[in-house]
Amino acid sequence: MRQIERNVSPMSNEGRNAYVIEHITKALLKLLQEKPIEEISISELCKQAGIGRASFYRNFDSKEDILRVYIRGLFQEWTAEGSQEGNKPLSGFLRTMFAHFEKYQDFYALLNRRNLTYLLKDVIIGLCGPQPGHSKEEAYTRAYIAYTLYGWIEVWFQRGMRETADEIAGMFQNRGL
Repeated sequence: MRQIERNVSPMSNEGRNAYVIEHITKALLKLLQEKPIEEISISELCKQAGIGRASFYRNFDSKEDILRVYIRGLFQEWTAEGSQEGNKPLSGFLRTMFAHFEKYQDFYALLNRRNLTYLLKDVIIGLCGPQPGHSKEEAYTRAYIAYTLYGWIEVWFQRGMRETADEIAGMFQNRGL
């Protein structure tokens, strides 16, 4: 009995999704260089990425979700690098976080230019904000630190990231935070 040859993609679903995510992220970042996110249509984004609309909606609910996934990936990279160094004091944590922002300065400057820095808030809160099991004192302390840190990051971006990671960490530490 002769088998019928079928044209099946050698890529798994996971591989195809990774391909879509990578291409749509690159396309969105390119389009954001040219115009605000509100002016980018899903159709234009999909055309730029070379994917179908169904692929977009299979992976994302919105254009902002593309950036959220990308930001989480950058932060996972940063936390993986930091976990190799063990437990560090707050000043070391801040220094490496701001060094991360410096490393990806073009991306974060683009977020700032397009008024999308608010997308960082959830990541910052997830890293150092309150968790359900915390006591009320720890929850409010962590909320204060996380939201203060987010505010500092936003101002630093708005100021053009002129201060170094060391300067920012030192100023944060000197404020007793």
